[in-house]
Amino acid sequence: MTERTLVIDGVEVPRFLYGTAWKEDQTQHLVELALESGFRGIDTANQRRHYDEAAVGLAIAASIAKGLVAREDVFLQTKFTFRRGQDHRLPYDPEAPVPIQVEQSFASSLEHLGVERIDSYLLHGPTGSAGLTPVDWAAWRAMEAIHASGRARMLGVSNFSLEQLQRLWQQARVRPRFVQNRCYAVWGWDRPVREFCRANDMVYQGFSLLTANRQTLAATDMAQIAARHGRTIPQIIFRFAVEVGMIPLTGTTDTKHMQADLDVFDFRLEPAEVARIEGLGEA
Repeated sequence: MTERTLVIDGVEVPRFLYGTAWKEDQTQHLVELALESGFRGIDTANQRRHYDEAAVGLAIAASIAKGLVAREDVFLQTKFTFRRGQDHRLPYDPEAPVPIQVEQSFASSLEHLGVERIDSYLLHGPTGSAGLTPVDWAAWRAMEAIHASGRARMLGVSNFSLEQLQRLWQQARVRPRFVQNRCYAVWGWDRPVREFCRANDMVYQGFSLLTANRQTLAATDMAQIAARHGRTIPQIIFRFAVEVGMIPLTGTTDTKHMQADLDVFDFRLEPAEVARIEGLGEA
C-alpha cells in the first residue's frame, strides 16, 4: 500500500476517484484525459439522467488499446439507481420486481463498461430520507447475490444518512465497504457518518467537496493555509479529505486541474491545519 492507494478485501483502491456525472458527450474524452493524467479510479452509474456509463466503457477500452492502462489497473465503481432517480432511459424493466431490476441494471453495466466484474457496486441512494423500506432491502439482497457470484468485488451505498447506514450495517449479510455522500462543511464534513465508517471498516467517499462548499473555500483561513503551502485552495480541500481518511471525488474538466488534484499526494497538512478546516463550516 502507498498513500495513493489502500487495500480493501485484497483490492487496491485509489485514494482519489474521477467522477463522471454531468459530462454528457464529453464523457469519453474526459475519462481518457483523466486516465492519461494518472487517475486510476473511475466512478460512474447506470443512470443515464446524469451519467453516460457506456462512454466510460469506451474510454477505458480506448485507453487499454493505446497501452495506457490494463483493465486490472483501473478501479471501476458504478451504481444501481431506483426508478425515481432515472429519466425515461431506463437500464431495466420498471415493471419487473426490484431484484430483477438490479440484475438487469448490473448486466447492462457490465456491457456498457466492457468488463466481466465490477470492483465496487453501490446502491445509489435509498427510496426515502429516513429508514429503509422493503424495496431498499430487496435491492440490497440482490446486490449481495451479485457479490456472492463474484461479479462485484465490493458493495457500498451513496446518499445514506447515519441512521440508514446503521440499519443497513446491522442487518446486511454483506456489509458495505464504501459510503459515498455529498460532503458539506456546514454539516461538519459529514462527520457522524465518517466516524461510523471509521469505526466499522468502511471507507467514506466525499463528492461535491468544492461545489457544495463555496463559502468555506472563500474563508480567510483557507487562503492562509493555501499560501503557507504554496498550493491552491482546492488542493488544500482535497488534501484535507485524504488526511481525514476520505476518498475524494473530482469531476474537473480541466487537464491542469486533474494533475493539480493528484498533486495533493506531494504534501501534507499540519494537524492544527486539519483541525482548523474540520471546524470551518461550523464556526
